[in-house]
Amino acid sequence: MSVHKNVKKVTTHTLQEMKSEGEKISMLTGYDFSMARIIDEAGIDVILVGDSASNVMAGHETTLPITLDQMIYHASSVVRAVNRSLVVVDMPFGSYQGNSLEALSSAIKIMKESGGHAIKMEGGQEILESTQRILTAGIPVMGHLGLTPQSIYKFGTYVVRAKEEEEASRLIDDAKALEEAGCFAIVLEKIPAELAKKVAAMLTIPVIGIGAGGGVDGQVLVVHDMLGINNEFNPRFLRKYNNLHEQMLHSFQDYIQDVRSGDFPNENEKY
Repeated sequence: MSVHKNVKKVTTHTLQEMKSEGEKISMLTGYDFSMARIIDEAGIDVILVGDSASNVMAGHETTLPITLDQMIYHASSVVRAVNRSLVVVDMPFGSYQGNSLEALSSAIKIMKESGGHAIKMEGGQEILESTQRILTAGIPVMGHLGLTPQSIYKFGTYVVRAKEEEEASRLIDDAKALEEAGCFAIVLEKIPAELAKKVAAMLTIPVIGIGAGGGVDGQVLVVHDMLGINNEFNPRFLRKYNNLHEQMLHSFQDYIQDVRSGDFPNENEKY
């Protein structure tokens, strides 16, 4: 899709400027062309092609099953819809952990085949070598600390992270290490608001929160959650901006009723 001449594309540099000027960054997930087109048109700064597609698009219990090729499919669908937003693509579980050469080839594959603008990886110092290798190839990297859903089996639960002092100071060290390595931004998920605020103030790169309070540089939500399409998920940090589950359900029921009664199609809806 051609870029409109009057649309100024959001880049990693734009986000850095926004942080410097105290402007908050808005970020939502997107997984398909139609939805991403509307999100982009609304003026969102960043679209995250999240591995949460594993949950909301494919119905898996965790983010672990989604593959690199499936992530590329979702990402390329989103990229075709976007004129303005920066598109960040999650590196799925197993595509970068423990092997920096594999991490690099995964990142290159995502960038080449999806047309995405950056990748996101979960973890701190344990993925530093992979992060550095990917950055050396000129691929922008967004970090992700706090609750890292790909490590669900290590934690055993999706509770708030870094409440204890030891975990909090490790998170601060990880955040500094990611910034020093060259990450352009970091997502902090489900950590105490005070800690998140401290990290955001300490770093020069933007910090985007999800369940991390308002003292950070921006916010991200899963689009199906904030639209109320997925109504089983109600964490404290989620604000629902609609109840599309109910609206869609009624529309489908009305359609079924109209088909059954013969009301659809009517005279005006025939050729």
